[in-house]
Amino acid sequence: MTRLPLGLLAASALALLTTGAIADTIKVGVIGPFSGPFANQGRNFQAGIDAWMALNGQAVGDDEIEVVYRDLPAADPARARTLAQELVVSDGVQYLAGVYFTPDALAIAPLLEEANTPLVIFNAATSAITKQSPLIVRTSFTLPQTSAPMAAVAAERGLKRVVTVVSDYGPGADAEGAFSTAFEAKGGQIVEKIRMPLAANDFSPIMQRVRASGADALFAFLPSGPPTLAFARAYNDNGLKGAGVTFLSTGDLTQESDLPALGASVEGFLTTFHYSVAHDSPENKSFVEAAGKAIGDPKLLTFPAVGAFDGMRVIAKMIEATGGEQDAAAAVEAVKGMRFESPRGPVTIDPETRSPTQTIYLREVAKAGDGFENREIQSFADTPDLGWTK
Repeated sequence: MTRLPLGLLAASALALLTTGAIADTIKVGVIGPFSGPFANQGRNFQAGIDAWMALNGQAVGDDEIEVVYRDLPAADPARARTLAQELVVSDGVQYLAGVYFTPDALAIAPLLEEANTPLVIFNAATSAITKQSPLIVRTSFTLPQTSAPMAAVAAERGLKRVVTVVSDYGPGADAEGAFSTAFEAKGGQIVEKIRMPLAANDFSPIMQRVRASGADALFAFLPSGPPTLAFARAYNDNGLKGAGVTFLSTGDLTQESDLPALGASVEGFLTTFHYSVAHDSPENKSFVEAAGKAIGDPKLLTFPAVGAFDGMRVIAKMIEATGGEQDAAAAVEAVKGMRFESPRGPVTIDPETRSPTQTIYLREVAKAGDGFENREIQSFADTPDLGWTK
């Protein structure tokens, strides 16, 4: 489809407003991977949204929320931009949301101010995203936020030499930088930094390099999806677990929907993350019940669902604060400093970064009944976006 000029996009959005086409129904356009290899992440977006509606209703005041979904199976910035334009111009959405991959969020950002449309990020986790537009708010996490605490864990456990292994794109660079800086500040040594293509799926050569390095541990980040299964298996298949090389990573590598397939091979793996389905709180129990029903099979429930659930919470607050009118700047201003009790624990939308300040948990993969869970064993309260710099 031909890309629409920004001027036409803005004019069309204004026409929708002046004709009153969205006066009573507020449309939210959600872009995510609803098919392809990352389809379960998109299903979790939808499950989180459906759980919010089930627990809170579909209306804010006199305005009813309608969600319009658009499928983006894999990272594709040009397609992401086109979908965002279509949602604003053709579908008349007042809010954009979702977005699993960082490159797609970066492609959408330049459209927002002329379209007078906020973007609420349910997942994409590079710190720099919110710097691309004042109209972006994030309800997920950032990679520096989940990576730096693992450096403290490594130091506390007496690990001295670590190899970092990350996917070679924005979040991977964030994870590598945050962990390395924090670990070296505590006297640790980064033996080697390995970056892999985003599409990599053969990890045996990398595991052989890690083992040959003589490192005490590896620290890893890959985006959740099929490659993480192969990565965790390669760690075992190449003898690193047997050789005593400790596996450290962000929670992306042991998401709950992958644990049945990974099984005992990941028992004892340590991850730092903002959410575990096993989190023990009344809010999480209610959320897991509602989102589990929405997704159909509760074993498929994983972290993008809570980003979407809280994303709808933020959008509802925006709608309430603006009386349903389309005023993107006022909508974003209304949620700066917003505090709430999420299924993950206490969250504040930082007024400057527009990303969550939240508790990051050290989790250990542990046996739970007939399966496994990410069991929280330590917490790092009030962790901000550690990758934000002015």
